[in-house]
Amino acid sequence: METQPSPTRYENKVPYVQCGKSGLVLPRISLGLWHNFGDVDDFSEATKMIQFAFDNGITHFDLANNYGPPEGSAEENFGKILHHYLPGYRDEMIISTKAGHRMWPGPYGDGGSRKYLIASLNQSLKRMKLDYVDIFYSHRYDPNTPLEETMNALSDIVQQGKALYVGISKYPVDKTIEAYSILKANGTPCLIHQDRYSMLSRDIEEGILQAADDHGVGFIGFSPLYQGVLSDKYLHGIPDNSRAAKSTGFLQRSQISPEILDKVTALNAIAIQRGQTLAQMSLIWCLRHPTVTSVIVGTSSLKQLQDNIDALHYPRLSEEEIAQIDTILQQK
Repeated sequence: METQPSPTRYENKVPYVQCGKSGLVLPRISLGLWHNFGDVDDFSEATKMIQFAFDNGITHFDLANNYGPPEGSAEENFGKILHHYLPGYRDEMIISTKAGHRMWPGPYGDGGSRKYLIASLNQSLKRMKLDYVDIFYSHRYDPNTPLEETMNALSDIVQQGKALYVGISKYPVDKTIEAYSILKANGTPCLIHQDRYSMLSRDIEEGILQAADDHGVGFIGFSPLYQGVLSDKYLHGIPDNSRAAKSTGFLQRSQISPEILDKVTALNAIAIQRGQTLAQMSLIWCLRHPTVTSVIVGTSSLKQLQDNIDALHYPRLSEEEIAQIDTILQQK
């Protein structure tokens, strides 16, 4: 059943900025469907979160072929939500998906080959019932495939009209620069680079952000809350129902050391002084960098999503606050 989005969805809720040197703008917060949108999750809640995001000006929805679980189910559920609840609003959305990690058995369901990327995108389009996606990513660098093959496949996908733009995700710096050059020479420049970025995960500051800036490429960060560690969830230790406690995903209990918890506690004190949550401060810390176009948030509730959106309405971090945060993060 179609519902009407809020008529005020573009009125000072989520700001937009230019993505690199392209003509495309992205919302400062994008909604990621990595978790909480698979078949194991509550479809009704997933629907509410996507509607709420769109009602508040979040126009970018970030997926990948293997999001779920099971793999592919996040795309399928997003397609159902889009066509049943927001059928007339496709052109107001930026929909991205990716391929690069293992998706199906055998030698052709993983990596960066032309065979895999094009087959995977065709499957993604069928699952979401779309003619094209706005952004298609190579989800990871594949050392077993020539980079020219992967980039030429991305270029052909644009030329075939199956994606409007292309991006890369989690590439090392040297391969990043090489990929940018190939895509530019092909006439399909890289729009955006996606990688992990948070106060507790800053590797991209050692080259990726500079490379993106030098080549006019936008950057979008995922896991800006370090999978929930940069929130109030872990302030008093590791909750029994948390991802770290279950150690079934990418966040392991061993990663939440006493040193990390000490840093989180100290960072939370600065957030309290600012009158906001640690999660909110963590988001605007990522967005302080001029090359960062957007951050991808994952959410399991409307309350969390509203808290993330509210982060954008607080003052920017001062130079003094940034220095205080750096001092905490540099502690051993």
